[in-house]
Amino acid sequence: MQNFQIDERDSITEKSYSREDWREGYQSLKEEYDYWIDDIEGEIPPELNGTLFKNGPGLLDINGQNIHHPFDGDGMISRITFTNGRAHFRNRFVRTKAYIEEQKAGKILYRGVFGTQKGGGWLANAFDFNLKNIANTNVIYWGGKLLALWEAADPHKLDPKTLETLGKEHFNGVLSEGEAFAAHPRFDPSCEQDNGEPCLVNFSIKPGLSTTITIFELDTAGKIVRKDAHSVPGFAFIHDFAITPNYCIFFQNPVAFNPIPFALGMRGAGECIKFQGDRATKVLIIPRRSPLTPLEKGGIQKKVQILETQSGFVFHHTNAFEKGDEIIIDSICYENLPEVQPESDFRDTDFESLKPGQLWRFYLNIKDNTVRRELIESRCCEFPSVHPEKVGREHRYLYMGAAHSTEGNAPLQAFEKVDLETGEKQVWSAAPHGYASEPNFVPRNRNGNEDDGWLIGLVYDSTHHRSDVVILDAKDLNKGAIARLHLKHHIPYGLHGNFVDDVFVDC
Repeated sequence: MQNFQIDERDSITEKSYSREDWREGYQSLKEEYDYWIDDIEGEIPPELNGTLFKNGPGLLDINGQNIHHPFDGDGMISRITFTNGRAHFRNRFVRTKAYIEEQKAGKILYRGVFGTQKGGGWLANAFDFNLKNIANTNVIYWGGKLLALWEAADPHKLDPKTLETLGKEHFNGVLSEGEAFAAHPRFDPSCEQDNGEPCLVNFSIKPGLSTTITIFELDTAGKIVRKDAHSVPGFAFIHDFAITPNYCIFFQNPVAFNPIPFALGMRGAGECIKFQGDRATKVLIIPRRSPLTPLEKGGIQKKVQILETQSGFVFHHTNAFEKGDEIIIDSICYENLPEVQPESDFRDTDFESLKPGQLWRFYLNIKDNTVRRELIESRCCEFPSVHPEKVGREHRYLYMGAAHSTEGNAPLQAFEKVDLETGEKQVWSAAPHGYASEPNFVPRNRNGNEDDGWLIGLVYDSTHHRSDVVILDAKDLNKGAIARLHLKHHIPYGLHGNFVDDVFVDC
């Protein structure tokens, strides 16, 4: 891989990637590894200590039977541990009930949300609503528990040292069997309701003609201390949300769901979702305080507030904060949601025919019920994040995966830093043979300067069919990689993960 210096004239006219190279990153990784990484370019910062947990679909086929969409792939946890200038890698599949059964049978036994079907055609799949909990979207360590998350069902608890699956986690019975616990929690660094202690905020979605959004808040011991349900009109397809000290913010994308093809076994549930470009995107603002909790200014907290903005689709939000009468939220917004077709192959994605995700800032005026927005970054981008102490607070810097080119749609091949105060944008690119995923910002000191730390991400190297753990100086991405840790294998393109200060290997 090369650290490309981006020439905007060339990036518009020439592709920075090969679709054939990109698709090789979607091969299954069936082996489970446990080793110290010794093939390293550069030097691991000696003060970098802790663990990066990542989750994503590790299996893209079951005994040669391809799944229809990567979002249907079985969850695999990767753990990269940094300690005393060294790094250790371990990966293990989440042993869900369905994973164990399908591995034993050697074939697909469960339908997937995004179109994977059992053998036997529509008749074998008709009226089978027993979907597979794949535990493949995120992994968090909270309250001394390592949890693999998938937003449509309950979490799986893992041993952080061995990554062994220990069973389902129901938080002392507060979560019922099969009850959803979303895969995109937010970590409030200082919760007013918990005397300034950190807390975890998460949600679940129960869609229908009207949708129930349940919000969970967990204390540092991992106990659910607040759980409130709210009903909003219409069908909701929501993956992520944002928080401020006083609110949870959701974007209700303008989509419709036709359950008939799914019920008849003809399509997966995700293939029955249709984008409605003639409808507005709704912004749901839900108070975090109990409805009976008096506010400082007096009175009783309002119910769910619904604002409207231009039609679009949002998977991921960067962060939100309050300023006067406004809530300001930075989000990756798409012009529409590409439909998942029954006979399609995700490995043949035609990037040029699709609109890119772009970074927008939305100003939500909760007094006037108005929304205005401005484009921050037109470059194709995804998987944004900020310093963990800035969650719910005003932030200056954000980090995300990005395309190499400044225009058009393309696979993520770069990591980008945006300075919202000066407008400066820094891009480190792994093009033409490297393909990026979600970067994680790791502060050197949680109470230090906002960009004082490292940006760590997995990059698939198509030349060697392996993945690299890339470490960048978050202050200056233009300096290039501090270290590239070459793994002995590839890791299929993943979804989300988190860094924690704890170390779970013996040195």
